[in-house]
Amino acid sequence: MRQGAQGSADTGNPWAAVGAAGAGGPSGQAQAQAPARVPQQAGAVRGEHTHSEPPLPVVPRARPVIQRASVRGQILAALRAALVAGDLRPGEVYSAPVLGERFGVSATPVREAMQQLALEGAVEVVPNRGFRVVERGVRELAELAEVRALIEVPVMLRLARTVPAERWAELRPLAEATVRAASSGCRATYADSDRGFHRAVLSLSGNEQLVQIAEDLHRRAQWPLVGGGPGTRGRADLVADAHEHTALLDALVARDLDVVRALVGEHFAGAAAAG
Repeated sequence: MRQGAQGSADTGNPWAAVGAAGAGGPSGQAQAQAPARVPQQAGAVRGEHTHSEPPLPVVPRARPVIQRASVRGQILAALRAALVAGDLRPGEVYSAPVLGERFGVSATPVREAMQQLALEGAVEVVPNRGFRVVERGVRELAELAEVRALIEVPVMLRLARTVPAERWAELRPLAEATVRAASSGCRATYADSDRGFHRAVLSLSGNEQLVQIAEDLHRRAQWPLVGGGPGTRGRADLVADAHEHTALLDALVARDLDVVRALVGEHFAGAAAAG
């Protein structure tokens, strides 16, 4: 797998470090068990309480909180990248324990991440075996492109009429980042950058529900087709796709609605045709 959570394996056993920090080691245990003695006050007068004072309460050392959700999130991101890159192939079944070994983690966070992918429609559960990557055809990709166009084109046309040029200029670095990502030839890297640009544009609408729905459709449109493999869209295809982002920004700044409509339509149609 090109990109994974290998960093967690390279650091040895992080849980052992957490356990040692929480327990404080043998010396920490001895310190916790031995009560602190307070010397008897000198010059105690008759009638005063002369017994030794009770031991001061020992404040337990705070244990670090293990963020399991962050591990699952890292695994989910790695699985999504592997899916887009074609390392997880449509129709193939993958088990959580085997993937866990590749990531250097237990099967539990992998299984949880895979269940999230199942909710998103990327994989399906195969009882007693694991998870099968869903097989998709050209028709499904074309349908996704049509739905995305129905949602995003009207929003972008409205934004072109209302958003000032300086706000669009703030998105220029994101558009240029997609070109650099496409030049790398890595589909997973470009997929993240591509979604980031579209998310930033739609966020100007102020409709968070719209942004979430559009991103879900966008992510699904990036999954590979049956027999597509990682090389379906080459570097040249990705770069051409990325340059449409900068052209779109130019049209939005100029408030050229006809060009905006044509560019967005071509952008979705091209992605559907390339797969």
